[in-house]
Amino acid sequence: MSAELFLELGTEEIPAGFIPRALDDIKRLLGQELAAARISYGEIRTFATPRRLAISIADVAGKQQRQELKLSGPPLRIAFDADGKPTKAAEGFARTNGVSVADLSTIKTEKGEYLFLSKVVEGGKSVDQLMEILPRMIGKIPFKKSMRWKDLDIRFVRPLHWIVATYGGDIIPFTFGDLQSGNLSRGHRFMAPGEFTVRGATDYIAQAEQHYVIPQVEKRRKLIEEQLEVLAKQLGGRINPDEDLLAEVCFLVETPQALAGTIEARFLQLPAELLITSMREHQRYFTLIDEQGQLLPHFITIANTLAKDPTVVVAGNERVLKARLSDAMFFWREDQKSKLETRLESLKKVVYQAKLGTSFEKVERFTQLATGLAQQFAPQTIELTKRAATLAKCDLESGMVYEFPELQGVMGREYALLEGEEPRVAKAIYEHYLPIQAGGELPSDDVGAFISLADKIDTICGCFSVGLIPTGTADPYALRRSAIGILAIIMDRGYTISIPDLVSKSVQLLETKRQRTADEISADVVEFIRLRLVNLLSAQSYPVDVIDAVLSASFVEPIDAVERIKALSSLKKMDDFEPLAVAFKRVGNIIKGGLEQPVDPTLLSEECEKELFANLQEVQGRVEEYISERNYTQALETIARLRQPVDRFFDGVMVMVEDELVKNNRLALLTGVAGLFKGIADFRRIA
Repeated sequence: MSAELFLELGTEEIPAGFIPRALDDIKRLLGQELAAARISYGEIRTFATPRRLAISIADVAGKQQRQELKLSGPPLRIAFDADGKPTKAAEGFARTNGVSVADLSTIKTEKGEYLFLSKVVEGGKSVDQLMEILPRMIGKIPFKKSMRWKDLDIRFVRPLHWIVATYGGDIIPFTFGDLQSGNLSRGHRFMAPGEFTVRGATDYIAQAEQHYVIPQVEKRRKLIEEQLEVLAKQLGGRINPDEDLLAEVCFLVETPQALAGTIEARFLQLPAELLITSMREHQRYFTLIDEQGQLLPHFITIANTLAKDPTVVVAGNERVLKARLSDAMFFWREDQKSKLETRLESLKKVVYQAKLGTSFEKVERFTQLATGLAQQFAPQTIELTKRAATLAKCDLESGMVYEFPELQGVMGREYALLEGEEPRVAKAIYEHYLPIQAGGELPSDDVGAFISLADKIDTICGCFSVGLIPTGTADPYALRRSAIGILAIIMDRGYTISIPDLVSKSVQLLETKRQRTADEISADVVEFIRLRLVNLLSAQSYPVDVIDAVLSASFVEPIDAVERIKALSSLKKMDDFEPLAVAFKRVGNIIKGGLEQPVDPTLLSEECEKELFANLQEVQGRVEEYISERNYTQALETIARLRQPVDRFFDGVMVMVEDELVKNNRLALLTGVAGLFKGIADFRRIA
């Protein structure tokens, strides 16, 4: 018989950002434990609020599955002595498996005869296994940060207050820390803090809702969305879209109630992004906009209780917001008393990183890099780029950004516009921070793109220069994000940038800071960025072996690499690609490093090698032309015509003959064939 397994962990308030990952981990870990214990199961559902993590697994088998074991023991020559008596090796093998030596048989293998045991292990009760599995699984849940409490030798994201564990409605008894599992959950901390009995998921949902807790994440989210929409319509606007805030708020409440408040009109003279950021980051308020996208003088907060008098709650939120926006208004006015450029000098006193110097030095470095990019790709923007780069970090010394760090770039743009700077300069001050996250907004203008690339490559090269290199678990300077941002901007803007050249220039500017050789730093950074491109393209469903083949052959310009990957991916879809790949892999494997010498036609004695040489001469010029035009599809299709001549060559001659001149001539011929696709892909890496 099967039954439902239900587990709930009741805690103090868990940070909202930790909960989605925790649910995934509980589902994964418990599934792995059940599978390892040979316990079959059905549908899995998870539930969560700030104070609880829960999981329900349907149709969990009442017994473990039977296990048929086929075990090889020691060789017969070791298992028995000269008199045929069992040795300690045979007795130990039998004893370990709960049988006598007489129960063992033998099996013949290529390596000789061995003792052998075939037995069936009957499954035990699942509940007995679950008593061990559940506490072990709870202790394995990984959190970004966890804590100890009391004098207990356990860790969890927050102190645990109760554990519900049932199978078919009956308690699964176990201890975790100082808590004994049971069947009693608890309601909303403020509105219904009492206990209630849990018999399973359906009963749990119904009982929890009676106690002002909505444990289903999607139901709670939908309820919040509906309440937001109703209030927004009543206020004559619509919710300013913010999926991240909605997801966070969903894990801040157990029973949501949307309440609308008013923003004082005087605060609307502040930049809209300042208002939105302040309300979002500090108060978790939703903002409203009209049909033209203009900010309305209202906000909506999601309360965690059903207020008896909502006006009291709204008034309290309005007071908090007024105080925060009053601070913002003060900094807004004070900052305007000094121009952005005057703050540049202050950056000389701001340490960017202890080993890399001040923020002023960083600005000097990336200004040179950005100006160089402008010279290369848009010479008409050189002065704009230089000006924007000079001002890019000045708002870090403003009172507003000191108080609201998340507004860096935003305030620089706003102050630049107020001071009459060229709009493209102001925009670039903001856009040089983009993209903020993977898949995020990218610079819309060359000026911002140049500075963003320069700033990011300086950060990466700077950190690699002084040994601050990301590990598998740590990347405190977000270098992976910077590398992905560099690649995203290059792809979006279509820049034919040589990554090795850009890295080399950046490393040169770090001459007085670096603690490793320039060549070592450059090689490591180029490989670091190459691997980020591998990850990006793998996520876009390009064949992994194609990506590896192309990027192993050459990685200079990301756009060029992507074009080669697209071309080879298309070629791989051809029906006769496999024999083509086999032929060219064979070429690469035979020549290894290659033999760079001219082919001597007088040494070509067999028709098959003469044919290959003639075909090679015929296509060589066209392939080189196609590659120079970056028409890789046409280049590969032209190279593909050599497949049959290559096959006939291998069928007709032996390359590694005793005659050194003939051997080297044939190796030179194959080197010429391999050279056709040398800069496109390494066919040896094609699966």
